[in-house]
Amino acid sequence: MRVVLQRVSEASVTINHRVNTVIDKGLLILLGIEEEDNEEDIEWLCNKIVKMRIFNDAEEVMNLSLLDINGDAIVVSQFTLHASTKKGNRPSYIKAAKPEIAIPHYEKFIEVLEEKLGKNVGTGEFGADMKVSLLNDGPVTILMDSKNKS
Repeated sequence: MRVVLQRVSEASVTINHRVNTVIDKGLLILLGIEEEDNEEDIEWLCNKIVKMRIFNDAEEVMNLSLLDINGDAIVVSQFTLHASTKKGNRPSYIKAAKPEIAIPHYEKFIEVLEEKLGKNVGTGEFGADMKVSLLNDGPVTILMDSKNKS
């Protein structure tokens, strides 16, 4: 399971010209799921995400977590995070999980993240054509892969 965390001042997801969700200060989380991912991957990533100290304290040092600032989050599914670009110029998405596996994991990820944050998180819509808008704060962008825990 891969995520791209983007620290944002604001973010939104629009689907079919309708704003689906909007947040202020927090994280935009792009989530890529592969066939081998399981609940252990979800638990590990969600724990890391809510405790990742990437928000500024009073001295402008990245020392606070999403929990510390009571920040918001949006989770957007993004199968392209598992693109293989080794051969040719057309990426292969063979490692990305098929919807029958990815959708339940996506939903479970949202459920676990909400539990750890103690609040609802915004979402996109799995498989939809989404327009994601964000004001990246910093910019701070962090890549994480549950297969590289050490």
